[in-house]
Amino acid sequence: MNLKKIARIKREYGLITKIRKKNPFNIAFKKGLEHRTAPNLLKQNFKVNQPDKVYSTDISYLFYHGGKRAYLSATKDLATKEIVAFNISKELDLYSTYGNFAEFLKSKDCSDLIIHSDQGWHYTHPLYVNKLKEFGVTQSMSRKGNCLDNAPIESFFGHLKDEVDLKSCQTFDELKIKVENYIYYYNNERCQWNLNKMTPAQHRCHLLNPPA
Repeated sequence: MNLKKIARIKREYGLITKIRKKNPFNIAFKKGLEHRTAPNLLKQNFKVNQPDKVYSTDISYLFYHGGKRAYLSATKDLATKEIVAFNISKELDLYSTYGNFAEFLKSKDCSDLIIHSDQGWHYTHPLYVNKLKEFGVTQSMSRKGNCLDNAPIESFFGHLKDEVDLKSCQTFDELKIKVENYIYYYNNERCQWNLNKMTPAQHRCHLLNPPA
């Protein structure tokens, strides 16, 4: 069908198309910090078998109550598909990037851990870089302006914004509760199709009925 027919059908039935906006922080980069970028160690190889070996992290904006903006910093384990650390804040600062994550790392053996991010200023900042070095974490970064290199965490943000009505939140606290509840659901109830955690029967079911 041509675009005019699609537009007419949408008007007749009151259909609304949800379009994901580009994340302005994917292209946030300071040229003065280019020498601090890390190599792209993953190269879009997102299949990881062991937990706590490769994390994907990023920051996304969340709009609520007539255009107010909050920020979600989240880190995803590529093996378990779980969000292992996150922080929701009203301001975009370095603490929102590594505050809760640093506390999380204290309980982990980080000697073989790789954390992959984009080239945003938060991840190239000396405070963040040095904090990871303290824990022995290896940094990996996407190519400049290429969001596909960090697809796992981008996928999580996309699902969150598609499945949760954040704009209806009247306050920051209401937004925070909704996001926290969704992350709990995402980690514990939503089927992640993680073959490493499946029983033989579940694995056979997966092969017969693969996820869409």
